[in-house]
Amino acid sequence: MKFISGQIYERTFIGLIQGDKVLDIHKAESILFELATLPPTLLECIEIGERFVTHVMQLVQWSKKAENTESYLYPLEDVKILTPITRLKKNVFCVAKNYYDHAEEMGDKENIDEHIMLFSKAPTTVIGPEEEIDPHLHLTNELDYEGELAIVIGKKGKQIEKEDAMDYVFGYTIVNDITARDLQSRHKQFFLGKSLDTTCPMGPYIVHKSAIDDPKNLTIKTLVNKEVRQNGNTKEMIFPIEYIVSIISQGTTLEAGDIIATGTPAGVGKGFHPPKYLQPGDVIEIEIEGIGVLRNKVKK
Repeated sequence: MKFISGQIYERTFIGLIQGDKVLDIHKAESILFELATLPPTLLECIEIGERFVTHVMQLVQWSKKAENTESYLYPLEDVKILTPITRLKKNVFCVAKNYYDHAEEMGDKENIDEHIMLFSKAPTTVIGPEEEIDPHLHLTNELDYEGELAIVIGKKGKQIEKEDAMDYVFGYTIVNDITARDLQSRHKQFFLGKSLDTTCPMGPYIVHKSAIDDPKNLTIKTLVNKEVRQNGNTKEMIFPIEYIVSIISQGTTLEAGDIIATGTPAGVGKGFHPPKYLQPGDVIEIEIEGIGVLRNKVKK
């Protein structure tokens, strides 16, 4: 199940991808069930929990029997896909140095910590697919990309055991952890170099966990102007998903809709000799198996 926040005819809606169509969940509710019960945003629907997913599955089954579906089933090409959660409640949680080969290309292989390293990106960094990335030329000339699998939390939890962690996952999406390497180096910390506005493209979908057979074995590819830069797999993670969720939750309450970016494989711009940093006009495409392609352009 691939959920979107979409826009059509100036109207924002929650949708479910159905092949080359998008099911407008609220309109389908009103027509098929003669009653709209779901809240207006995908974040609020995720907060409902698995009851939301069950309800949508019923809608899909009803729609298969319906004769006139044009009013709530749109061609995908007519829909503008927004970032799935249009306004996060808190910063994006991010894992650093979670792939050995990436740590090596950054010169940190000998400094991989026994404990997980975390940082965050401000909510104002988040943009949707096809939106433009501000190059912030007045601040940086070392803008870099990082293709990452992101976890979407499905329910509130604290001090979660590793064995129970997957119960708190709603699904997965794609994040591009755009980074100003020179700011990161200059300030000797992550936040400023990671939290420039527009530097967290996210989407295009949130894929429910039931549609991903094995999140620990997904191919991640990043292309810049059609050149393959990153080609990794989530099985190469140092700290797996359940460990990440458990560790964060030990002292911090996780809530429905929270996003956790799980780290990036090798192939970032800084890792090349000479470095291949992003330039105005560059197009970045991140593809994760079973999820889709997140595409953004650096503004000229």
